[in-house]
Amino acid sequence: MDLSNKVAIVTGSGQGLGLAYARELARRGASVIVNDIRRETADAAVASITEAGGSAHAVVGAVGSTETAQALVDGAVERFGRLDVLVTNAGILRDRVLWKMTDDDFDEVINVHMRGTFTCVRAAAVRMREQGEGGRIICVGSPAGQRGNFGQTNYAGAKAGILGMVRTWAMELGRADITVNAVVPVAATSMTETVPFLKPYVEAMDNGDPLPPFARRELGFGGPEDAAGAVAFLAGDAAAGVTGQAVGVGGDRLALWSHPDMTVKAYHDGGWDAGTIADEWPSTFADHLESVGEELPEEATAR
Repeated sequence: MDLSNKVAIVTGSGQGLGLAYARELARRGASVIVNDIRRETADAAVASITEAGGSAHAVVGAVGSTETAQALVDGAVERFGRLDVLVTNAGILRDRVLWKMTDDDFDEVINVHMRGTFTCVRAAAVRMREQGEGGRIICVGSPAGQRGNFGQTNYAGAKAGILGMVRTWAMELGRADITVNAVVPVAATSMTETVPFLKPYVEAMDNGDPLPPFARRELGFGGPEDAAGAVAFLAGDAAAGVTGQAVGVGGDRLALWSHPDMTVKAYHDGGWDAGTIADEWPSTFADHLESVGEELPEEATAR
């Protein structure tokens, strides 16, 4: 999986999952633009990559605005001469239940996750199309965006929206040989350390203890480095035919998420009014309702 002569941007890569992605891409030979809102964090990430023999450069800024997106692309081109890979990883949390969530809680998360993904992908797509040599765009989703999560109206909504954009961009950029995919990671980061059923596993990792097979396999939970291989794969030539997909990764588990689809259908001549729906619902639809939230193994819920 050789990424030599490739140039990548990884947003939110000063620490956590983003840093793991940046390090893995650099280890595979790519030159990497590291991004963080804090100069010292970005510089430390760059130093960790260069000290390991990789090539990296920092562009500091909060994603969301068109200006930051363009600065990232310009930084890649000015420093390394081109752009081949974009990973939109930057994110924040403002968790609150619906009736306590403020406008600012909602807007800040949507701005970073959803608008930040849009502006960065738009700027990268313009550059990649100008180069005329294809490209790889990898957006970061979440299980919360796939199934919902208590207290995360803003985050789940943004992550679900990102998947909708990924599928659309895969269609729009296909003729330019630019693939667009999402990774849906599950890993020990600042965004998962407060999840109750994951807490004992996060503590184990903090103590340097190995995770049990249940955590790594059934929960698909591990460290940030466990998710980095999927990003490197999607950035490389081996994934040239993969686009519009949501790839779940974490611990020892690799998965492919399905797209939303109709699961049950019925037909009624002349259309459906409330009464005919009420008549049909118990026999055709009632036994096929979808669940909400993560469907966790019994051992996890017992915690």
